[in-house]
Amino acid sequence: MITASALDGGGLCHGFFDRTGGVSSGIYATRNCGFGSDDHRDAVAENRRRVTNALGVGDDRLCTLYQIHSDQVVTVRAPDDVAGQKADAMVTAEPGIALGVLTADCAPILFADRQAKVVGAAHAGWKGALVGIAEATVDAMVSLGAKREDIAAMIGPCIAPASYEVGPEFRARFVDAGPANARFFTESKRAGHAMFDLPGYLLARLSLLGLRSTSWTGHDTCADSERFFSYRRSVHRSEPDYGRQVSAIALAPSQPGSL
Repeated sequence: MITASALDGGGLCHGFFDRTGGVSSGIYATRNCGFGSDDHRDAVAENRRRVTNALGVGDDRLCTLYQIHSDQVVTVRAPDDVAGQKADAMVTAEPGIALGVLTADCAPILFADRQAKVVGAAHAGWKGALVGIAEATVDAMVSLGAKREDIAAMIGPCIAPASYEVGPEFRARFVDAGPANARFFTESKRAGHAMFDLPGYLLARLSLLGLRSTSWTGHDTCADSERFFSYRRSVHRSEPDYGRQVSAIALAPSQPGSL
């Protein structure tokens, strides 16, 4: 898994988990954590158990949502709080609960205020980024006692601009939302198309929130088939489905020795 120093310490445990180290096979090899895929359910459950083991939390403490590319955030006080929830981010101040987001090109963002002991996790595809899922997550953390100036935000592996070609309608949607957004598009080799910088766009929005630190791990999911699942790559290969990697963060469980 990939970790970030900005999210270390202060009783936190986190990881941007790649596709390696699991039990799934075929197009899902090997650590597919998405129950929404057509992978064997038992294999997905074991892959998720390995994630919780790495984080040092109970097998039933990894919370994930039915993600809908929105700006909706769920405040989690117990794992059951996410049951049936359709949203794209979670926040918690409860120890031992791992907030997880599933991605296969969209950007996972992990947030932490080590002083207030509040954490958050967001799934940010282009739709969620545009409607403000990152901002909504920070607002929800503040409502639990976090301070903006103490929050660190890290964007994990996602599709990078070199892999993200879009059409003119896509670019127009962003420019219509704000002319300055044109800077996140560069010319494509294909006429009328452009390359979109999703992590750059998210970093720009995060930079306006007054956070302690913001960064991106720099990994391109679409370009690295050995380490990451990618929806776009699966489409290019005409594959019938694709796996999902998970990124998760938790406040360390309160019981001694659990990490």
